Amino acid sequence: MTVKQINTLLFDFDGTLLDTNELIIQTFLSVLGEHYPGRFGREDALHFIGPSLEQTFTAIDPERVEELTVQYRTLNRIMHDELVEEYDGVAETLRLLKAQGLKMAIVSTKRSETIRHGLDLMGVGDVFDVLVGLDHVSNPKPDPEPLHLALEQLGASHDEALMIGDNSHDIEGGKNAGVRTAGVAWTAKGEDFLASFNPDFMLQHISDLLELTKEAAK
Repeated sequence: MTVKQINTLLFDFDGTLLDTNELIIQTFLSVLGEHYPGRFGREDALHFIGPSLEQTFTAIDPERVEELTVQYRTLNRIMHDELVEEYDGVAETLRLLKAQGLKMAIVSTKRSETIRHGLDLMGVGDVFDVLVGLDHVSNPKPDPEPLHLALEQLGASHDEALMIGDNSHDIEGGKNAGVRTAGVAWTAKGEDFLASFNPDFMLQHISDLLELTKEAAK
């Protein structure tokens, strides 16, 4: 059976295209430090990168999910531009991929408004054909719903798509949706952690995608 060449790229956003790790950690530590002093440290906050806020806060305190989410989003917005950084080569590589005619979407557990702000900050707001945020789905990754929605809106097929992300949710979501997966070695949780979920590829640099999408699949 011939494996089809990749012509569709589904990107996670946080920790994959934009380095929001420090922003996320600082926001969590500030909010949780106020309500649960001394209970959470940086190592704990690392585990909160990836899941939706609802998933994280439900696990911490099911009675206060809405309150904690509102506080987190407010603080996160205030600190956003000061604490985020673009990963090396991302904007340039995204433009080259777009020029190759690839179909491209963002599939994130973040709300679309915040993703758009981040993309504009990076100067790539016009690169993506489709954006699927938390506000567009009932079930976030690792459920396949957001990936199915992105593929449907792109008019793309599962066997030609690749899900790229920095977290277990991205790899599991990709597998659940029946698409190939790529982990990013610059994940805050470490390459070994991500490799344990058996992605089809591991990107050492975002530009690896240029070669990956040119190659006829083996």
